[in-house]
Amino acid sequence: MTQSSIQQLFSRSPQTRKLRDAIALPRPKVGAKGIPALGVRGLTGSALSFVLSDIFKNSDKPFLLIFDDKEEAAYYLNDLEQLIGGKDVLFYPGSYRRPYQIEETDNANVLLRVEVLNRINSRKRPAVIVTYPDALFEKVVTRRELDRNTLKIKLDDSLSLDFLNEVLFEYQFKRVDFVTEPGEFSVRGGIVDVFSFSHDEPYRIEFFGDEVESIRTFDVETQLSTEKVKKTSIIPNVANKFLEEKRESFLKYISHETIVFAKNTDLLFARLDDFFGKAEEAFTKLSEDIEHARPEELFLNSKSFKEQLEDFLLVETGLRQARPDSMIEFNTKPQPSFNKKFDLLIEDLNRYKDKGYTNYIFCASEQQAKRFHDIFEEVDQQVQYRTVVFPLYKGFIDDDQKIVCYTDHQIFERYHKFHLKNGYAKKQAITLKELNKLEVGDYVTHIDHGIGKFGGLQKIDVEGKKQEAIKLMYGERDILYVSIHSLHKISKFNGKDGAVPKIYKLGSAAWKKLKQKTKSRVKKIAFDLIKVYAKRRLEKGFQYAPDSYLQNELEASFIYEDTPDQSKSTEDVKRDMESERPMDRLICGDVGFGKTEVAIRAAFKAAENGKQVAVLVPTTILAFQHHRTFTERLKEMPVKVDYLNRFRTTKERRETLENLASGKVDIIIGTHQLVNKNIKFKDLGLLIVDEEEIRGIRQGQTQIHQGKRRCSYLDRHSHSKNLAVQSDGGAGSIHHQYTSAQSLPYRKSGYSIYRGNDSRCHQL
Repeated sequence: MTQSSIQQLFSRSPQTRKLRDAIALPRPKVGAKGIPALGVRGLTGSALSFVLSDIFKNSDKPFLLIFDDKEEAAYYLNDLEQLIGGKDVLFYPGSYRRPYQIEETDNANVLLRVEVLNRINSRKRPAVIVTYPDALFEKVVTRRELDRNTLKIKLDDSLSLDFLNEVLFEYQFKRVDFVTEPGEFSVRGGIVDVFSFSHDEPYRIEFFGDEVESIRTFDVETQLSTEKVKKTSIIPNVANKFLEEKRESFLKYISHETIVFAKNTDLLFARLDDFFGKAEEAFTKLSEDIEHARPEELFLNSKSFKEQLEDFLLVETGLRQARPDSMIEFNTKPQPSFNKKFDLLIEDLNRYKDKGYTNYIFCASEQQAKRFHDIFEEVDQQVQYRTVVFPLYKGFIDDDQKIVCYTDHQIFERYHKFHLKNGYAKKQAITLKELNKLEVGDYVTHIDHGIGKFGGLQKIDVEGKKQEAIKLMYGERDILYVSIHSLHKISKFNGKDGAVPKIYKLGSAAWKKLKQKTKSRVKKIAFDLIKVYAKRRLEKGFQYAPDSYLQNELEASFIYEDTPDQSKSTEDVKRDMESERPMDRLICGDVGFGKTEVAIRAAFKAAENGKQVAVLVPTTILAFQHHRTFTERLKEMPVKVDYLNRFRTTKERRETLENLASGKVDIIIGTHQLVNKNIKFKDLGLLIVDEEEIRGIRQGQTQIHQGKRRCSYLDRHSHSKNLAVQSDGGAGSIHHQYTSAQSLPYRKSGYSIYRGNDSRCHQL
């Protein structure tokens, strides 16, 4: 089932046809008091997205959609990008946070604004522009000024490199060695790299003499070309450059054929006046020694905006309209709240089915759709519904079309994240950018020559040609020049805090010996691990049952969308637990990337199968934090979570230990005191270790590994914070590592997961 069936229903709707016809007619006059010429009432949630997408596809006019704030605009933008197509839906954001604080501009937003202006100026096919009051508050450069300050370059153009260099300096572009963000350019021989504000990837322009031989976009991270183009437009930062030049309202810039849709005009006008008042206040505090443009030259108030709106057909889509000339009534209601109660959801879906409605549940992924099927199968109740894999913003009920469209994230109260185009800002782990951040004197490691000092970027002669190279300084004043094409061999030195590394002379055997010694140690570790794995391979343990509907419900109720690595780790852990082989797996990733959620799911699976779970943590505070997290996630589930740390009273400790021994506590969280011989479990089945390089946790693990037929030593290579889940009784293996492209190397952390059976973990 796809969303196209629902789109067809809305397309055949009498109200949608009426709205299409009204827009196609000559524009009606607006009343003297600014009453909207057309009103649409009763469109709630993403029903608005379906209607807007349909009328745009059947119209030859551009649309301007004004929502209440940036967040709402971004959510509807994502809906429309999927329903219409990304190339015809553009986002127009505000460029900076506060008036007259231009240094706080967001280059990604400026790039998006210029992209919209360039699309309008190029007179391509009509598009949908999604925006909000903060963005419309800022005036933009006129079409004439944008044309005058746009450098258009085509293949085979005759263009002097000196002229291009002068123009880019005039546009206030910064010359750098390697471009990494908008507003930068570099020149290397007959090649010019320039990052225009009109595109989210930089251009590489190659010259043969004064002739443009090729134009390509390229990736700033890999420096590899991505696409050949025939022409390009180089546009400067319009938010900064034209401060002394004439500006105009965005409404003056767009075509008069544009249909303007506003969610709430009263709020729009109020926000414009509020912003303008703050701009006037900021203007009075500026230094009189420097001449500044007045607020009315840079910004827009509601009075001017209302006057300009009279040149357009305005369609107000909010719930409250002030008696428009024409009103179109839809009959939709918002999705109700179920508070993650499936009995309420099933009752609701069946009630609408009995009334002749068709039930749809929109899911963010196939995995989420499968969870719904599994949950409904487990509760053993007849539920009539269809799943649609389509991340919709907000669910709704349409009484005219007799359809129910619910979203998975609202049912489970999960966080639904919007996605904005932000090309260059996504590349946070850019080799060249990190290289530019290195300071002379920083320690770097070369894989072949060892640790040296960074000496900066220099141009050197190689067979009569100038090339960029990285200067590295070694002992006894030795110098090594590394080509930029060998960046993969260099990394910033990461040693113990405050420790100064030993720098050797180039060509000495010290680095070679150190690498050889390290290789030998790694081989020994590998040999020991192989022996351990071979021994564990022959053992058998407790085999957990497949997922129940409660397990599916727990996982589906996670408020964020699972990352691909998180999903894979969860599946690996559960597959291991359902196997009869002993578990031996390490999960590591950066702080905040969802490792704890994987551990919670494993812990609940064990508890649901009648086993107890121990969570071993390195610090007292972390024990309390994990207890709070586990309790919050499992509050709807039939499990008891408790914790032990030094802040608990003697009475509380005694009560907890008694409950633990009798089996009343399913999940216990604590520091290394959990490995005390006096602590008794009724039936321990899973051990979760949140590891750090702290002596106490190491001692605790040593006791575990030295115990009678204990779990295998899993964390030899764990040199940073890790969480381990271990089960010696046959869960299988958890040795999957997941990280993120946006991870922070100095915040590495992880989980090791162990599982134990009756005979081997009782003496923990």
